[in-house]
Amino acid sequence: MTAETDRTPASPAMPGERTHERLRNFPPVENWDHHVEYDAKAHPRKVPHEYMLVPTTCFNCESACGLLAYVDKSDMSIKRVEGNPAHPGSRGRNCAKGPATINQVNDPERILHPLKRVGTRGSGRWDRVSWDDALDDIAARIRAAIVEDRRDEVMYHVGRPGEDGFAERFLLAWGVDGHNSHTNICSAGARLGYSLWGGYDRPSPDYANAKVILLISSHLEAGHYFNPHAQRIMEGKIEGGATVVVLDPRLSNTASHADLWIAPWPGSEAAILLAVAAYLLRTGQIDRAFIRRWVNWSTYMTRRHPEHPADDFDQFIRALTEDYAGYTFAYAAQEAQVPEEQIAELARIVATAGTALSAHVWRAAASGNLGGWQVSRALFFLNVLTGSVGTKGGTSPNGWDKIIAHGPNVPEGHQSWNEMIWPAEFPLSTNEMSILLPHLLEDGRGKLSMYFSRVYNPVWTNPDGFSWLKALTDEQLVGCHVALTPTWSETATFADYVLPMGHSTERHDTQSYEQYAGKWLGFRQPVTRVAMEKMGRLVSDSRESNPGEVWEENEFWFELSWRIDPDGSLGIRKYFESPYRPGEKVTVDEYYRWVFENSVPGLPQAAADQGLTPLQYMRKYGVFEVAKDAYRLDERPLSDAETEGATPDGNGVLRKPVTLDSTPPLVGEAGAVGVVHADGSRTAGWLTPSRKLELFSDTMVDFGWEEYATPGYIESHVSYRSIDQANNEIVLMPTFRLPTLVHTRSGNAKYLNEISNTHPLWMNSVDAGRFGVGTGDLVRVNTEIGFFVARVWSTEAIRPGVMGLSHHMGRWRTSENAGSRWVMGLVDLGNDGNGVWRLRYKEGVKPFHSDDPDSDRIYWDDPGVHQNLAFAVHPDPVSGMHCWHQKVRVERAHVDDRYGDVVVDTQRSREVYRAWMDNTRPGPSRSGLRRPEFMMRPVKPRRRAFRSPDAEERP
Repeated sequence: MTAETDRTPASPAMPGERTHERLRNFPPVENWDHHVEYDAKAHPRKVPHEYMLVPTTCFNCESACGLLAYVDKSDMSIKRVEGNPAHPGSRGRNCAKGPATINQVNDPERILHPLKRVGTRGSGRWDRVSWDDALDDIAARIRAAIVEDRRDEVMYHVGRPGEDGFAERFLLAWGVDGHNSHTNICSAGARLGYSLWGGYDRPSPDYANAKVILLISSHLEAGHYFNPHAQRIMEGKIEGGATVVVLDPRLSNTASHADLWIAPWPGSEAAILLAVAAYLLRTGQIDRAFIRRWVNWSTYMTRRHPEHPADDFDQFIRALTEDYAGYTFAYAAQEAQVPEEQIAELARIVATAGTALSAHVWRAAASGNLGGWQVSRALFFLNVLTGSVGTKGGTSPNGWDKIIAHGPNVPEGHQSWNEMIWPAEFPLSTNEMSILLPHLLEDGRGKLSMYFSRVYNPVWTNPDGFSWLKALTDEQLVGCHVALTPTWSETATFADYVLPMGHSTERHDTQSYEQYAGKWLGFRQPVTRVAMEKMGRLVSDSRESNPGEVWEENEFWFELSWRIDPDGSLGIRKYFESPYRPGEKVTVDEYYRWVFENSVPGLPQAAADQGLTPLQYMRKYGVFEVAKDAYRLDERPLSDAETEGATPDGNGVLRKPVTLDSTPPLVGEAGAVGVVHADGSRTAGWLTPSRKLELFSDTMVDFGWEEYATPGYIESHVSYRSIDQANNEIVLMPTFRLPTLVHTRSGNAKYLNEISNTHPLWMNSVDAGRFGVGTGDLVRVNTEIGFFVARVWSTEAIRPGVMGLSHHMGRWRTSENAGSRWVMGLVDLGNDGNGVWRLRYKEGVKPFHSDDPDSDRIYWDDPGVHQNLAFAVHPDPVSGMHCWHQKVRVERAHVDDRYGDVVVDTQRSREVYRAWMDNTRPGPSRSGLRRPEFMMRPVKPRRRAFRSPDAEERP
């Protein structure tokens, strides 16, 4: 991820590049259309190869780093993939997953043609089918559901979205509230904590300029946007002298780089952070001016201390200090089971940050624990107290540092509310309740006529996978399952159609993510197609340039939508017509031409400056930096046009008139445009109901959780008090990643599997001694619904009382011809007819013969343990986040146990599901809302849909 630099570049800097620093190992951009390299294998002879370098975007994790594909002009094949130095997020540097894209493109086991199942689901038998036949069948089923007003029976389930807003486009056009996502197994907990503060659901730390970097999780190797973040964390530490603090029960690579590493008991992190907040308050090391201007402190006083004047700021500070005084270092140390001195040292370090505290949590504690959403709420509390919000070196909201570029003729919000995705029990869930789908289906709450799984693998990725398997094999619950995927997965095995979609070098998408104090838009594109067109060959469909019949999804959705509404009578087709050729089907070139000409500020002028159209510019560079130095956008003055027709309400929020048929923005309330301050200034502010940072959340009160209206600490379901060591109980932490593997997208990259091919159960030597086991021993790990068998690694790199097992292995296939043999073991899979399911490996990974000679050279054999199968669903009653950490009982493997065995009682999993559901407080809210209007919601409906059917109709 590093490269030698040249401080005096000989040619102009590329967009997004620092002029003082050029990565020397990249050809200059002016040569990208014609780059010559000599064949190293032919040395000393000079044998030239001519390449066209085409930029695209990596698709192997959420970072969306820039890539350059080397397309051989002689045969239009892709020879290798490297980093794109024009990309301001990744800056030409990639982790191993980026270059591994070439392995995926050339994978001999990838899916190249549309397939339709033969026999029962999961039989492993498939027939090749034409795209036309598949499209006609799928379109007819969706059309029938729409015409017969069964729209809730159509569902699109996505892992990582390839493009913000595109799925929303076709679902809104269809009038279907059917967007489901992976988010409540990923980040829903952290998102709620951040949403309650400022509306925006993710943080954007300015690591490179920080004085203190506070990380909860392993950000250098496996965190959120870890490659772009890792670069800037190390930049801040090495070049800027920042102090790095890491909270992680495991000695990760990130922890090894920290100035202070604290290994807390899982779930205690909020108590630690609130002890730091209490220290800042009692020592007066806070930014009073920022708090006075931007925190809704008068609301806090009215709700928590009505005995005092609501407008006395000094009294507020005294009251707040007293309210958090109970969070002492001693208390936090007891909850975390760490030395008190470590908490004190952390507090002293944070106090030195001034307004340059960069802090981040994404999964980790926020996704592992009951009440984990309070971890992000408590972490951002430190940013608020220090005034490190939107500052240089501080922490901004994600919305300031990303852009969603919409296409033409965006459909309006619908009036539906799908309660299988947004059930009434979870009105504050930040995203769809994905993990509950098989249980809600079994409860009889609905059924699915059409289920799309899009580069997503819930059978393997989600907890309680056997319940997913049961649902997906029941044709009364799921009428048709279409898996859109480039490669085989456990879930695709149980589909009716498997449709091959392109990798990152074979598709169009735009992406933008928060990675520094700026804003960029990346352009993923089919590189062979682009090269062909630059060389004069017209390509009208990406299947003409991709391997086999691999298609890109945008063209697929254009075509499918036309087939659902061929004559336009349903009002769907118009959203997929060309903005330049009325009545004709839009092409991808036309779609992105419009996007780049109309939705990306500054791009048309930047393109014109180089004599290019906006589309040509993006095809050339693959990215555009929209903004730099994006600080304190809450203080952005509002223009007269923005405030025209707006009047301040009683809290100073500027609002324009709206009706129940208005559609709220993705985040924020319909009609709200900003806030009027005490000094009369009018600024954009935040996206909460008050347009300020909400220390006290009236939303939480309205939805029945008044005790959690302020940042607090909720004891985890795996707190140290809950563990019975005498009964061999211990906490299992299953949420950390192997850095080179990400779920199902890069599992078919052969060199990554060569790097990461063992699956150890991390166990502190103290615990290994307690259980009487050592490295290499097999143990049975008993969960509340079953057990799995894993292999121990006795180590000092994890705290006592906690075990760790990465969630990125344990891949399996049920037949020889439907799976990736680079990583998957062959299994027997079955049940006893009474709800008890068993998975057992028949064979592990082994060499196989294919067009790739490396498949004969496989020397590893460990497919890993599919632990998620043995986890019941644990939906946090407030955030909806699946609480991943497990209280388990460990024993030596039984005589008949084999490595990788998983046994689960799905009847017991139903009992656990019901027990966690009993902890919820179903909506609607006291004001009649199904969900807060200001919170982010994909496929956002009109305001009318937010209201309970029996709520009083009022604007």
